[in-house]
Amino acid sequence: MNYADLAPAYVRAIAPYQPGKPISEVARELGIPERDIIKLASNENPLGCGEAAKAAMRRAIEEAHLYPDGAAFELRAALSRKWGVPMEAIVAGNGSNDLLDYIAMAYLAPGVSAVYAQHCFAVYPITVLARGATGIKVPAKAYGNDLDAMAAAIRPDTRMVFIANPNNPTGTFSPYAQIRAFMERVPAEVIVVLDEAYNDFLPPELREDTVAWLKDFPNLVLTRTFCKIYGLAGLRVGYMLADPQVCDMVNRVRAPFNVNAIAQAAAVAALDDHDFVRRTYENNRAGMAQLVDGVKALGLDYIPSYGNFVTVDVGDGAKVFNALLRRGVIVRPIAGYELPRHVRVTIGLPHENARFLASLAEALAEVGRG
Repeated sequence: MNYADLAPAYVRAIAPYQPGKPISEVARELGIPERDIIKLASNENPLGCGEAAKAAMRRAIEEAHLYPDGAAFELRAALSRKWGVPMEAIVAGNGSNDLLDYIAMAYLAPGVSAVYAQHCFAVYPITVLARGATGIKVPAKAYGNDLDAMAAAIRPDTRMVFIANPNNPTGTFSPYAQIRAFMERVPAEVIVVLDEAYNDFLPPELREDTVAWLKDFPNLVLTRTFCKIYGLAGLRVGYMLADPQVCDMVNRVRAPFNVNAIAQAAAVAALDDHDFVRRTYENNRAGMAQLVDGVKALGLDYIPSYGNFVTVDVGDGAKVFNALLRRGVIVRPIAGYELPRHVRVTIGLPHENARFLASLAEALAEVGRG
């Protein structure tokens, strides 16, 4: 019996998501002590998480034997106060990734389509195909979203558009004036998912109060996460902001108790830890400059990034990735995103960035520049 044949054809067509290698796996495979390995592969916060979140976790663990609040009341109440929207306009998720899947589950099915860009976050095509819907991939423009082409790609059967801003894995940014103009062109029956997982890293002059747009565009869904600037990736907690009718549909397909109690407590505490957010932002800005200066000195091209990572053209991404692994440095090869020449590198602490650059110079000398 071939059990793969029992799955629908559209599920068999999915390419599984490939996460960054964990430190423990590299240690096992290459025999390198874990203490000698640095991981710059998964856009995690190099500062860890804030003390307020840690204290909240320690308190919450005393009730780990109890199911969490399935409605995430305290977290949604805190987000309601922060963003000035009713609690009915907020859904909490096991990371924003969780919510992308639920949105697709609620609105996509065989016979309808969804639009996304080339080089987009891998979850978009995965969740579209998993629903049996048709994915419409629009060629990128300078590695980023071509919003005019994406608007033109919308068909009568299109029910959803996915836009990441900044985009992962390229780090590109679409000015918000362009996104608002895009929203004004999109039919009201097409839901636009604006994935803002990395918008906390934008400089102030580029930011926009997209939450205020929800009043003008009831077909807009904002997804955000605590996994990046708040440093809670291991807890997997995020949220979406949308019209209450959309949230109602998402809640109908949302798994019970989808956000664990420790994650909820940590997220509530993290929201008010402004000092930790500031330090993370400042480390990211300085680290970005350090990496960009370093790759320029090596004569390499890179994609200007507005996230907490930079994507670098190293000639042969797979060979350089493996050469870096042998040196105890984990980055992310992104051939699966149609970028076989590139690797994506998370901004680390200053000494981690320096070690990456030194190791990259050695790796390029070893394998060549393609």
